Amino acid sequence: MPLLPGPDPLETFSVIAESKVLPVRRQSQHSVIAKSAIMTSLNTKLSHERSIPVKDLSQSPVSPQISAQAAPVLHNKQHERAEDGLKPMAAHRRSSIKEALGSALTDTPRTTPGASAASSTPGSPRAAVNEFSLPTARSRPTTLDIPGLTRSKASPDGKIAKADLGAKLVIVMVGLPARGKSYVTKKIARYLNWLQHDTRIFNVGERRRVAAGGPGQIEAADPSHQIPALPVYHAGDAGLKAGHAAVHTPGILDETQLAATILINGSNPSDVPTMLLPEPSIAIELPAPEGMDQSAQFFDPCNIKAAQIREQVAMETLDELLDYIMNQGGSVGIFDATNSTLERRKAITKRIRERAGPELGVLFLESLCLDEQLLESNMRLKLSGPDYKNQDPVTALADFRERVTIYEKNYVPLGEYEEKNGMQYVQMIDVGRKVVSHQIRGFLSGQTVYYLLNFNLAPRQIWITRHGESIDNVQGKIGGDSSLSEKGHRYAKTLAKFLGEHRKEWEVKQKDKAMSTHFPPLPGDTTPPNPTYGQESDDDSEKNFCVWTSMLKRSIETAAFFDDEEYAIKEMRMLDELNSGKMEGMTYEEIRAHFPGEYELRKHDKLHYRYPGAGGESYLDIINRLRTVIVEVERMTDHVLLVGHRSVVRVLLAYFKGLNRDDVADLDAPLGVLYVLEPKPYGVEFKAYRYNEDTDWFEYVPDYELRRAMTQTSY
Repeated sequence: MPLLPGPDPLETFSVIAESKVLPVRRQSQHSVIAKSAIMTSLNTKLSHERSIPVKDLSQSPVSPQISAQAAPVLHNKQHERAEDGLKPMAAHRRSSIKEALGSALTDTPRTTPGASAASSTPGSPRAAVNEFSLPTARSRPTTLDIPGLTRSKASPDGKIAKADLGAKLVIVMVGLPARGKSYVTKKIARYLNWLQHDTRIFNVGERRRVAAGGPGQIEAADPSHQIPALPVYHAGDAGLKAGHAAVHTPGILDETQLAATILINGSNPSDVPTMLLPEPSIAIELPAPEGMDQSAQFFDPCNIKAAQIREQVAMETLDELLDYIMNQGGSVGIFDATNSTLERRKAITKRIRERAGPELGVLFLESLCLDEQLLESNMRLKLSGPDYKNQDPVTALADFRERVTIYEKNYVPLGEYEEKNGMQYVQMIDVGRKVVSHQIRGFLSGQTVYYLLNFNLAPRQIWITRHGESIDNVQGKIGGDSSLSEKGHRYAKTLAKFLGEHRKEWEVKQKDKAMSTHFPPLPGDTTPPNPTYGQESDDDSEKNFCVWTSMLKRSIETAAFFDDEEYAIKEMRMLDELNSGKMEGMTYEEIRAHFPGEYELRKHDKLHYRYPGAGGESYLDIINRLRTVIVEVERMTDHVLLVGHRSVVRVLLAYFKGLNRDDVADLDAPLGVLYVLEPKPYGVEFKAYRYNEDTDWFEYVPDYELRRAMTQTSY
């Protein structure tokens, strides 16, 4: 039976209004205007849907009192706008300023993707916002997107969709030189990339060296911008060391292209943001062809040529970051620079809002160093950097201190201005000793702050190895829960003995290093102490040593020879091997014979492939269940040994070494290899030892490099 057409809502409302005698109530002018605007919006929407002319509410019998009172008010407003059409209303001006700085307490962008398309286009005009207008479309919610764990029509693979600009994030670093900004950015980028959120660092200093020329300019693109692919290991290769394959990332300019697009050697193009620069009082002379002097005087605001280079390079770098976020599928862009003045941060915010609109998340992250020893250590690390390479350490340190003094004159920390304008920010003090956060909004911002709360620079060792050989390994079966073979038990016994001796050697080296530390540095002394906050205990007790295994027999038995009195042993289900679902206990030949389709799917994309059947997992599942383990390893200050399995070792090494995601599932992680990593202020020191069955001992492998395994018969 066909449905009868319903009555016109406006006609029904009119009949009700005429049949009832409503008591006359005195209304304020604002109330009258609001009601008139609501009825206008409703009437326009209904008329558009029914394709009928818009009714004139001033002639409607709904509320003559409203029409009579609202008419002169609206007439006056229109008359005022007609007299000065170029002047926006004060309320609208305040709203625009607030929009440019960022909205508060919401994770949802103000417009739908369709409505925001024009605003996210560079240079497109924005429609004027009427103070009486109401939103006509429901805002699109932005919640967590996790590859491998979430799925939607907009994001079938769990990655942040291009349309969900409000779910993406720009991290703007803030702080004086030698405050650990670059160290923090590299760790954040490594963590977020490991979680499969596409993240890239955009370092202004590197581009500045190219633009200004002279000593210290970079020779290639920053490796933190693009993760190199691993070399491929072919069966029969004798050497353990191989070169990395070159990778070209679209949108990343090489040195020649970058130098061609940035202000070169002080020339003055028309698009330099001169609003942030002092007025030049003398004519600018081009520097010598070999480049400008980039000593402390280069950073003096009175140096007009240098200031122009620095400001343009900053905006060029920011534009590259926004292109990555808006056009290249990036999720997080990290803007690594001092950004120490309020004017610079305002310019950054303005550029982001002009190009991306109000929905793109912006998190300001400031690194502060209040501890004098920590600050001194950070400064000494700069002596081996590109600006002071091959220079006398005493002279270089004096020049660097002068540079910091110049920055300090105009430095404005985060705080009052950002709080008044509802901007989200984080202050990290003394490498995590204290963390202050303000109005953190969005999933990625929350993940970033959570990570910042849990890492430190304490000297320690992180050991990673697979379990000893198991019975299933001998038979070529995957999964299962078999015990160790005889060879596996020998490996476990030697492992405990080797780490016991190495633990004592490490303690001796740390004490020798502490005794050779000099403040201030002596001539020729370029090796700073580990810049960790505070001092550890002065007693002679050894650092604690944790041993973590999975809950599978072969992993537990590998740690059986460690003394419970000397080591803190714990079993963790997060370290279990990848679950093969209904293929548990099968060989790869059996999988190819019985499940040829699944075998080919897995071979095509091992990272995303999930084994069918109850409990079947993918590498993305391993990454997500190891997230808590990684955060705990970053938080703790003790030594730790992780006895895992092939898939687990691959994922752990991918995090600590910052591997390309395409290499994670194919990383060569054989039995009998013991890896050790030591966190350093400049990154992670990596070594490997191989178990020798003939000598029943671990032998150091010099220049060991991770590589991809050629064979597909691995988890």
